[in-house]
Amino acid sequence: MNDKIELSLPRKSEYVSVARLTASVIANNMGFNFEDIEDIKVAVGEACNNVIMHCVECEEFTINFEIDKDSFIAVIKDFGRGFNLENYKAPNLADPSVGGLGLFIIKSLMDEVDVNSEIGNGTSITMKKKIN
Repeated sequence: MNDKIELSLPRKSEYVSVARLTASVIANNMGFNFEDIEDIKVAVGEACNNVIMHCVECEEFTINFEIDKDSFIAVIKDFGRGFNLENYKAPNLADPSVGGLGLFIIKSLMDEVDVNSEIGNGTSITMKKKIN
């Protein structure tokens, strides 16, 4: 049986810690090791920060956590304008700039990452980490 937890948070930076703490508690209870818990917290925080930075028309966003027997799954969803994924460019790590690393960081920390965005329907990031 999969347990599910849903949070609805205001689009304010002071609530990112609520998302990170919730993710940490869930991952700890699932038996993840310290390093994986830290990776999960950073990835969830980065996804929340993306909503705060890019979804200026949003008042809130949701996070759905799914607890599977061997995987932690989080879906961060905003209800903004969305964007064309074809316009996304991976950062140039040889010449990094301020910002633009969030999705790269998330993908490097989690086992699976799926980004869905539709113009007019918002953006969701689904991330999965398997227990080693």
